[in-house]
Amino acid sequence: MSEEAPSVPVDTRAVFGFEAPMAVYAFAERSAHVPDVDLTYRFDPATTTAILTGFACNRRVLVQGYHGTGKSTHIEQTAARLNWPCIRINLDGHISRIDLIGRDAIVVRDGVQVTEFQEGLLPWALQRPCALVFDEYDAGRPETMFVIQRVLEEDSRLTLLDQNRIVRAHPAFRLFATANTAGWGDTTGLYHGTHALNQAQMDRWNIIANLDYLPHDQELQIALATCPEYDTPAGLDTLNALVALAQLTRAGFASGDISAVMSPRTVVNCARNATILGSMALAFQLSFLNRCEELERPIVAEYFQRCLGEDLPSPGDLC
Repeated sequence: MSEEAPSVPVDTRAVFGFEAPMAVYAFAERSAHVPDVDLTYRFDPATTTAILTGFACNRRVLVQGYHGTGKSTHIEQTAARLNWPCIRINLDGHISRIDLIGRDAIVVRDGVQVTEFQEGLLPWALQRPCALVFDEYDAGRPETMFVIQRVLEEDSRLTLLDQNRIVRAHPAFRLFATANTAGWGDTTGLYHGTHALNQAQMDRWNIIANLDYLPHDQELQIALATCPEYDTPAGLDTLNALVALAQLTRAGFASGDISAVMSPRTVVNCARNATILGSMALAFQLSFLNRCEELERPIVAEYFQRCLGEDLPSPGDLC
């Protein structure tokens, strides 16, 4: 990473499709840690504004929302267009304090084994011009979360007790996180393994953005950009029906009729699988129906019939 600060002004209307309320700068050159640009990605203006504020004004941004809404991808695609190096850490139950901070390791120096401290990803990223993204933030272990709390302050000083050293944040270091819940734990039954978050820590996030599922037309455009083989009159009708089906499952979930929802990711998977398998019914079963509660499958099958205009065959006939 040769550049120490972003220096290239960004025309946010040309790049993101809307005028940002602040000046935004990008790095002049791409590095190995900059995500690849997905030209088919569509930006939600409200969420993108929150993320751009994080990059431009060094604000800590937490993006919350249902699965499949593109929370992590939203941050990565923003970083990709700013040429901003971006490191993503999934806070699963196996990520520990040692993984983040670092540990003593035995290395060979001049033919002799010596003990040497090896930095974890947190101090490594903190000292560099990069964006650190904690994915599945509400699934982190409590002892791990308190380590992160140290760098949520604006000065972002991290004390390495084993080294008697204080690590100071690089001026171009940025911190983001994504979560399926808003810090109160799972109240829907969809996200087992998530935890209620310490409210003192939640208070340290400068911006909390909510990313919901997109309106029908926008979701259709994303699906079409990802599955260009559907860019025919018949294909558009099919994608329209799939998006409508996904929205029916979300309405059914909101009213308590079913326990699973089709995300935009599921819509794309179903469309792609139908191209491969030559059967939308089989693709729908393998992409979504099989993970629904057995007692709820007749409801989901009714949604399918209403949107696609055909009955789902019995399980024995499908495969």
